[in-house]
Parts: sequence; C-alpha cells; structure tokens
Amino acid sequence: MNAEVARAQLVAREIFEALAGRLGLRWTAGRKGEQRPLDIGESQQRRPSLVGYLNIIYPNAIQIVGNEELRYLDGLDPRQRWDTVAKIFGYRPTAVIVTRDQSVPDDLQRTAEETGTPLWVSPRRGHELLTYLQYHLARALARSTTLHGTFMEVYSIGVLITGEAGAGKSELALELLTRGHRLIADDAPEFTQIAPDMLDGSCPPMLQDLLEVRGLGILNVREMFGHTAVKRNKYLRLIVHLAEAGRIGGDDGMARLTGLTDFRHVLDVEVPQITIPVAPGRNLAVLVEAAVRNHLLRSKGIDPAQTFMDRQAHEMRRHDPS
Repeated sequence: MNAEVARAQLVAREIFEALAGRLGLRWTAGRKGEQRPLDIGESQQRRPSLVGYLNIIYPNAIQIVGNEELRYLDGLDPRQRWDTVAKIFGYRPTAVIVTRDQSVPDDLQRTAEETGTPLWVSPRRGHELLTYLQYHLARALARSTTLHGTFMEVYSIGVLITGEAGAGKSELALELLTRGHRLIADDAPEFTQIAPDMLDGSCPPMLQDLLEVRGLGILNVREMFGHTAVKRNKYLRLIVHLAEAGRIGGDDGMARLTGLTDFRHVLDVEVPQITIPVAPGRNLAVLVEAAVRNHLLRSKGIDPAQTFMDRQAHEMRRHDPS
C-alpha cells in the first residue's frame, strides 16, 4: 500500500474546528463563509505566506489583526479607513482573526458579515497565533502517504517493519513490545513530509492502539502493556524489510560485510533500509535491535564494515614483500 496524497486545500470551517479549542477561537461574524477555501496553489502565486499580520499590499490567506493593526485603522480618517477595510475584505481572505479578545470594530464586523468572511476572535497574542497557525497549516497541507507495515519506536528511533503478508511483522512487533519498545501504528501507518528530509509517522484513528496478530486476532496494546507501550508519532529513520532467505541474494562477500543495506524513496526522502532474511530459528527481535544499534553507530560515523576493510588493507600492505 503506497497511496500518496497532496492536499491542496482547506476550508475555513475545517481550520476553525481543528484549532478552536487550542486557540480559544470564537466565530463572531461571516458564518456564511465557512466553506471559503485556503488554497495553497493560489497562496503561492499571490501571497508571501498562508498566515500573517494584517497586510493590504501582499495579503495573507489568514489575516491576524492585533493591537498595532487596530491602532493603525483608528489613526485613519473616515474615508481612508473605509477604503482600507474594503480592500482587506476585497482580497477575500480565508479568515480574519482579532487577537487578545479585543473588541471588534463595528465596521470590521459589518463588512465581514456582508462579504461572508469568517471573523474570529482569540484570547491569544498575535505571535502565538502566527506560530501555531503556520505549524498547523504546514502539516495539514503537507504531502503524505500510507505504507504497508508496522511502525515502531525502537531504541528511540522510528522503525518501519515491512514484508510480504505472513512474513511475521506483527509477531515481531509483539516480541519487541515485550522487550520494552513501543508501537506507533500497525498495518497502515501514515507518513507526512514535514521538512525536505523529514517524515513524521502516525497512526490512523481507526487503528489507534491496535495490533493484529494471526491466530490471536486484534490486540489492544495499550490495555495489555500499558500507556507507555504506545506512542502517538515518530520520525521515520529506518526501514527493516523481512524477506524469505531463499528469495534474496546476499552471499557475495561485500553483502556479508555490510549487510543487505539500501535506500527506499518515501515521498522525496531517502530512508535507509536493511533487509533481514527470515528463516526458522532466527531471533528476529534481536536482529532488529542489532540493526537499529548498528544504524545509530553509522549515523555517528562508526562503520564496523569499513573498519574491518581498513584493517585488512593494512595487513595486506604490511605483508606485501614489494
């Protein structure tokens, strides 16, 4: 399963419902504009950012109106103020937010109602609204994909365990849970590209806390192992792929030194992948733990295979009669 989604649009109602509790938003006018879109394509062409302080020259998709903006409007003569307010709402922002529970001027409220522009009020300060809205909108509009596998936290890093059906992914996850590691998502973890080189993995709400193990059915990991056995999200750092020993190569000398390592492209990110041959009697949990520890060492510049090859080359030079 690898379904990539790039969401290009949100509407005002979705943004309000997602953030009303966190930011204390109250909808004071313009309710008929609840379906007004925040279109990322349009914003990239016409606006420098999706959200920002009041700007009538390069308008933002969501306009924040704080103390200084209200003082600026109060300093204009009636005609200038009317023109400015008309221009603000004429750009059809997705929403206008007034900070610090300030009293909303009548002309702003009236114009928002007439133009169907959502007008919200928040007790938060402007920079708090700006920071959180930028974070939320960036994540909500980011590219995402769903991969087939079991996503876990092993030794503090996010590890996606993949393999064909019946390879033993869920059984391996269960063994890792008993060894103190944590489950993030089974079967269909979702990954969002939150930075050029960073993927954040999480669990769909329907699958939260659940692990399917053949023969046992669906298990509730949180209830069985406690709250600390489940984690909400984690950055993807390593993929461990389980494959039948007879279906993969790896008998050549270099593979025996370095392991079956490769990279897998997920969205625009290259994720290190190691393939572990599955065969009767192999302790996969121990092998995964060793793979993660080795990956952590390599990320610090410690490469055991390279160390061995350097030693070998040194010995060959030392015994070379020429």
